[in-house]
Amino acid sequence: MLPRCWTGLAVLSFSFLKTVFPYFGEDCTYILRTIKLGARLFKYKKVKPFYSIVDCFLDAVQRQPNKIFLRFEGREYSYSDVDKESNKVARALRAEARLKEGDTVALFLPNEPNVVWIWLGLAKLGCPAALLNFNIRSKSLLHCFSCCGAKVIVTSPELQDAIEEVLPTLREQGTSVYLLSESCSIQGIDTLSDKISKASDQPLSSDLRANVNIRSTALYIYTSGTTGLPKAAVIIHERMWAAAFIQAACGVTADDIIYINLPLYHSAGFLIGMVGAIERGITIILRRKFSASQFWDDCRKYNVTVMQYIGETMRYLCNTPKKDNEKNHRVRIAIGNGVRTDVWSEFLSRFGDIKVRELYAATEGNIGFINYTSKIGVVGRVNFVHKFFFPYTLIKFDIEKEEPVRNSQGLCIEAARGETGLLVGRITQRSPFIGYAGNQQQTEKKRLRDVLKKGDLYFNTGDLLQFDHENFVYFQDRVGDTFRWKGENVATSEVADILTMALCIFEANVYGVKVEGHEGRIGMAAVTLKEGKDFDCSDTYKQVVSYLPAYARPRFIRIQVKKKKKFHFSAEMVFFSRDAPIQQRSPFAPVIVWVKRNPDHS
Repeated sequence: MLPRCWTGLAVLSFSFLKTVFPYFGEDCTYILRTIKLGARLFKYKKVKPFYSIVDCFLDAVQRQPNKIFLRFEGREYSYSDVDKESNKVARALRAEARLKEGDTVALFLPNEPNVVWIWLGLAKLGCPAALLNFNIRSKSLLHCFSCCGAKVIVTSPELQDAIEEVLPTLREQGTSVYLLSESCSIQGIDTLSDKISKASDQPLSSDLRANVNIRSTALYIYTSGTTGLPKAAVIIHERMWAAAFIQAACGVTADDIIYINLPLYHSAGFLIGMVGAIERGITIILRRKFSASQFWDDCRKYNVTVMQYIGETMRYLCNTPKKDNEKNHRVRIAIGNGVRTDVWSEFLSRFGDIKVRELYAATEGNIGFINYTSKIGVVGRVNFVHKFFFPYTLIKFDIEKEEPVRNSQGLCIEAARGETGLLVGRITQRSPFIGYAGNQQQTEKKRLRDVLKKGDLYFNTGDLLQFDHENFVYFQDRVGDTFRWKGENVATSEVADILTMALCIFEANVYGVKVEGHEGRIGMAAVTLKEGKDFDCSDTYKQVVSYLPAYARPRFIRIQVKKKKKFHFSAEMVFFSRDAPIQQRSPFAPVIVWVKRNPDHS
């Protein structure tokens, strides 16, 4: 009778806890997972020699050499295949580019398997990789390449034109350019595929990376820069491990199959997706880009169980025509960020009971959240274990002045429960903020001092969040000089700098505006013209499409004419498109200029 009594008491106690604390079970599961993962990270910090993601991959090769690691466009590559290919890449680059431990190599590549084994090959040599956005061109491309200190760049034939545009500058800088091709007639560009094919696939000695440790630089991933150009966030090996653990924290197991259609130059696709798959030892289904019409067919074809998303991809899936077999798939977990509440609800209603693990994090940041409860509309949950290891708080923020509110002692004021505040994470040995390569000024701008006491130091996320009375975390808005569109961060000053290159534009003020039915904010620019100049659509169009990726191009332009200390507008509409310099089109064409004038409106 005693065991039954105790069993009954335990059931009653658990039921009581569930009633009083409805998320008690999920909280306990998540806390236990994070403690286990934290213990592993602590072990990796102490063990000698250092155990890196590359070592984790090599262990997976030994454990499951014939398991499929990558599927791509009808081809499949086992863990052993990818290991051997990365060995060949490492040997070829070591011989041709004279690479040694610590040398940075820039990868300017589309979403394809080459990215995976070239990065692994570099990691086996102890060389950090800089992941360049394949949409950037000209000035931005040169900046991204230069600020990470790379002297070698690897690219593919489909991006050769972009490289040729900046090749004279690269040659002046003594940069070695390698093309993944068997032949190339352009002086200053060397072929690499022929060297890789001739190289040995035998394992390399770990002595080649003997000095790599948990604090060594592993990657450079680029984020929007408020000075007008992207910033190279320094990703150390500790940070890489932390990102790799996100899949495990979300409940992904070694039996899962993940579908990656996000760009591998971002932390979501590369760190959470690809590196996380290595940590779990699972199979990756890789696509060049997202396709709403083929998404579920791919999931059924390849038995996908884990998907990645951004808000836009969820909406695109919900906008596809309804089908009878929409819930006929094996996807059980969706990991991502940026989905609107209405889209989230519709997604679950149409496509079944999928555990949506909405995230909040920044590539360079030291604080993040995971919504492990799947409660719709929230980006995470506050719990004491998380806050102990990664201290953070919300502080009051003055929207007009764009700065934290401080008291008479000069300290920041914590936001109350239910109040929107600026999220800041305390910079500690356990939760560091490394900063940006070659940009000490921007690194310092993200550091916030004297927050809760004199002398303390916090990372300024630049994001406004809210904690409710049930400990749920809600994302509210972004502050500062960036906005998000099409899953990409857009730096307003970068767009403004490009617009003022047009001969007719004197000054430009760029900002993001909300558009119904779309995630994020769309670009709008208010411009003033040079004295005596009319707005030149063709020249402005040329500057915009030549120097800005599609997602950063402003869709709306307001021409402001300063007259008697007031701004006036006249009535005219002009549209930009990719196909022709000027063309009447829908307000949501790829690039639009909208000029609205109203003589009576100031």
